[in-house]
Amino acid sequence: MAAEAVIRLTAAMTIFAASAVAQTNDPNLTQAEIDCLNRGNAANADCAKDGGGVKDGGKAPAHGTTGAVFLPGLIVDLFPNPAVVTEAPIPPGNTATPPAVAPAIQAAVPGGAVVAPTDLVATEPPRAVTGDFVPDEVLVTVNGDAGAVQQIAASFGLEIRSQRQSRLLGNTLVRFGIPDGRPVGVVLAQLAADGRTLRREANHVGGNVRIGVIDTGIDDGNPALSGVIAGQFDAIPDVPIEARDHGTSVDGLIAGTGAFKGMAPGARIYHARAFEGGKSTMDVILSALDWAAEQDVRIINMSFVGPKNDLLGIACRNARALGIVLVAAAGNNGPKAPYGYPAAFVGVIAVTATDAKDGLMPQANRGAYVFISAPGVEMVAPSGAGSDVVTGTSFAAAIVTGAVANLFHAAPDRSADWVEKALAATARDLGPKGRDNDFGFGLLDTKAAEAAKE
Repeated sequence: MAAEAVIRLTAAMTIFAASAVAQTNDPNLTQAEIDCLNRGNAANADCAKDGGGVKDGGKAPAHGTTGAVFLPGLIVDLFPNPAVVTEAPIPPGNTATPPAVAPAIQAAVPGGAVVAPTDLVATEPPRAVTGDFVPDEVLVTVNGDAGAVQQIAASFGLEIRSQRQSRLLGNTLVRFGIPDGRPVGVVLAQLAADGRTLRREANHVGGNVRIGVIDTGIDDGNPALSGVIAGQFDAIPDVPIEARDHGTSVDGLIAGTGAFKGMAPGARIYHARAFEGGKSTMDVILSALDWAAEQDVRIINMSFVGPKNDLLGIACRNARALGIVLVAAAGNNGPKAPYGYPAAFVGVIAVTATDAKDGLMPQANRGAYVFISAPGVEMVAPSGAGSDVVTGTSFAAAIVTGAVANLFHAAPDRSADWVEKALAATARDLGPKGRDNDFGFGLLDTKAAEAAKE
């Protein structure tokens, strides 16, 4: 399977520069309408009559929906699942056990170890102290009692500003103050010499939660993204940018400002372009993931679906072991489609899409890997052309990413495990009772998740 994926993806790279051929999940479309979805054929089709075609951008109204504009299936899924329909096994650990019995998602790697090939470092690398944080404080988990905390403070010239036993972190969490003006990075390095300090972090300010997004190019001049994009990385710099709609919509739904306010306005997005013409290759995606992790992001949004690839799985496990929350689209290939990846990897929050009546999007993938549902049908969002009405699990994933950013904004010391458990425990049950293959744990409830206790 992995070899097949490499062949498929490598072949896709060879047609990057060609016009993208649109795909759609709507079986009711006529050939003329499909031609209108294809930018290359649109000029040869009568696309302006009877609402059956497209204008400017290869988008067509959905059947039975007045005025709704859907992004082409190719862009929504970015690259398609394999055409062969098989009954995929349930990923280990990604079972339907409710959170009251077992964790919503297992730890990324049993025992906390990072699984990696031999050319990767299997321990957590130093993390740069960048971004907005309290300039005279550090957060430290301590293996020891109050006496040990007092000794550490005295040894390193620090003040104890707060301490509490964290059930999720499993140790005492101490907020140390730095009274003499030493830089936070220096103090973190000094504390690393004391074996009683297990984890040492800057006390990041939640208002600017750092989010990585791996997607198409974006229209960074769109007013909705003003002040939102903190950094950009082009993983395919030799490929001209033609498509900007999908990435712009995803970023806008996460953290847009102004008329198109997203879920978490004020969050900072680090955007990696890894797709063009609806396609990418695994080396490009891995490059984008590496860059996002290097930006010290708390969350990575992956609104794309593709075949299972072991290297991508290892990268996701490593990111999750570093405490990064991974959110991915479950896929738009229908109820009989194979599992979509990276969403189906253990430790990734797989998001499906619902409509205004809390009904499941008919084209959504199904399976035991589906974790949670969120609005994703006929969503108004910024796009490369200004704005659009968009539909797909891509956009539901963006809604969940924004909700997670708000959880970190409210309490920056929350862990990825806490986030997953809170989302699962507070979701509003839809469909059959309990977690199911259609809706996962149920519909995202942001207010309930924010009110959840540790």
